[in-house]
Amino acid sequence: MTSAFKPAGPTSALLTKQLPRRSTLVRKREDDDTPQPSSPSKRSKVSFDSDVEVRLVEDWEKSPVVIQESVRRAIQKHAIGDNAGYDRVKAIYAPTNQDDDAATPTSVKYHTAALLSNVAVLDKKCADLVHAMVDSDWLERPDDYLNLFRQLLANLVSAHGYFLPNVLHMLVDNLTPTLPSQRRTKASSTVPRSQTYARVHKTLQYLLQIIPSACRTLLSVLTKIFPHQSDSRRAHIVYVHHLLKITDYAPILQTDILALITERLVKIDLQVQEDLEEIAEDAEEGVVQRVPRAQSDMDKILDDSEDSDDESDTDDEMDQDIRRTKKITKNVEKMDYILDMLFAYYDQQFAASSASSQASSLNVLLSQFQTIILPTHRSRHTQFLLFHFVQQSSAHVDVFVGLCAQTSFDKKRPAMVRQAAAAYLASFVARGLHVSSDIVREVWDYLSTELKRICRESEAGCRGPDPQRYSTYYALVQALLYIFCFRWRDLESGPDEDYDDDELPSIYSEERQWRPGVKEAFQLNLFSRLNPLKVCSPAIVTEFARIAHHLRVVYVYHLLETNKRIRLSRYYGSSSYTQVNRETALTARRDEDHQHLDEYFPFDPYYLPRSKRWIEGDYREWKGIPGLDDEKAMESASDEGEIEDSDVEEGTETEESNV
Repeated sequence: MTSAFKPAGPTSALLTKQLPRRSTLVRKREDDDTPQPSSPSKRSKVSFDSDVEVRLVEDWEKSPVVIQESVRRAIQKHAIGDNAGYDRVKAIYAPTNQDDDAATPTSVKYHTAALLSNVAVLDKKCADLVHAMVDSDWLERPDDYLNLFRQLLANLVSAHGYFLPNVLHMLVDNLTPTLPSQRRTKASSTVPRSQTYARVHKTLQYLLQIIPSACRTLLSVLTKIFPHQSDSRRAHIVYVHHLLKITDYAPILQTDILALITERLVKIDLQVQEDLEEIAEDAEEGVVQRVPRAQSDMDKILDDSEDSDDESDTDDEMDQDIRRTKKITKNVEKMDYILDMLFAYYDQQFAASSASSQASSLNVLLSQFQTIILPTHRSRHTQFLLFHFVQQSSAHVDVFVGLCAQTSFDKKRPAMVRQAAAAYLASFVARGLHVSSDIVREVWDYLSTELKRICRESEAGCRGPDPQRYSTYYALVQALLYIFCFRWRDLESGPDEDYDDDELPSIYSEERQWRPGVKEAFQLNLFSRLNPLKVCSPAIVTEFARIAHHLRVVYVYHLLETNKRIRLSRYYGSSSYTQVNRETALTARRDEDHQHLDEYFPFDPYYLPRSKRWIEGDYREWKGIPGLDDEKAMESASDEGEIEDSDVEEGTETEESNV
């Protein structure tokens, strides 16, 4: 019977006793060996060679993969409150003054690439890191870094839209004369200013291509950063220059940007007019003469690193009047530069061969006129943009004249706007050199017809001249008088007109022949109960009376004498429910001056030296009346001669007395 178990015999026992131990398990102990630890479970300590240098690996020695991982961990730990690594990453973008602690360009580049890889986790909790990165001196870096930074900005605002306003604000702020990085570090830029501006525009264009919806946010930022009207001349010039450049790659913002510039320009224009009124009468031309004729070149202004004007007004010992005059002069120069840039910009737009492009540019100007210029009282120079470009085409003239005429009679518009539209209509027709005789006659016929209707409707219930009730009517009559003073030659009948033989003047007669309705319009309106000559501007009424009498179109001097005895306050607001106030001699005189129409006509002579060149071929200067102004000039010269003769006689008498 076989068994699986066999008892150990002598042979197996012998083999067990003779089995030798492995020699590798036994080490002969030498005399100089160190003593072994008493316990086999206790390990010996690790010793280091003192000659080996131990140091930390710098960031620039780390591979991009290692930095990417460290940035990811830093952001991850920051979310749970461990900010050590996060602060080190943020310090990479801290502003420095080129000292030893500044991060190396390689380190900055690798960390920027790491942020690009981890852009998905850069949420609002990492806002301070994002702001540090956005506000860094990236514009001073090489081109390869700029491309990386642009990509980071695009990915950042695409993934987290709430950072878009901050990014756009940073970019637009870099289009100002003083760069934000220089304001923080007080260090000068090593990159030319023109190159810096080009980099900003390239980045803006890239972002708008990636995120078209950013245009509305950009417009809000552009409006916010626009220089205040009290800021320096250069701040305005540089900023407006870059705004116009933005319209090249963001055409969707063209209308809004141009409206923004026009709105701020009108504010400067009004401020200049208010300051001029505080100085003295007829001071405008004198102040403008102080504006340097050889003004700075635009490229020099853009590349200049100083955000200041040529002269300083901080001298405490300067006379108050001198300081005020210098302030006005700088505002005039500021306005002159901006208008010159706008003239040049629109000139390129209207030079386009496409009729649709010209029509689009005209619509932009007309829109600004209706919403910004027309409602603004006493704008002085901004409207000359329209004056010049409307006259580029007879069709444009028709559109602008029609708009002004329609607004003048639109009862839905405020009275001030209707009166301003009448002033623009009259001033444009009178001063526009390219406004044809046909347009003058059409405007005259239209105004006279409407005035005839208003006069007949109002005269039955009219007690006398009332500036409050009939303000628009008086503004239209004043427009008619103003047009006649400048364009009376176009209202004469020509040889091609159809008249009866007995209506034509003989060759021996000095009386002029007028188109049908000219004399009738004057007779009907000027001698009506509404008495417009009492309300219209005295300066315009006086000039009209002088010209009309000389040309024998109407005689009004006896009416002017009668009007001297009429007080407007007797008829002011003459209605059944109007309360009659007691009148004194003082209030009567004050009310008389206040109730006359303003002699404001928006296209009066243009004095700005730099931009004046744009309208020199479009402007109609005042021409003297043959036989009238000649006599006036002769009388003036005779008076001057008499004064000189008297001075000579006085000087001779003095010399004789001294002898």
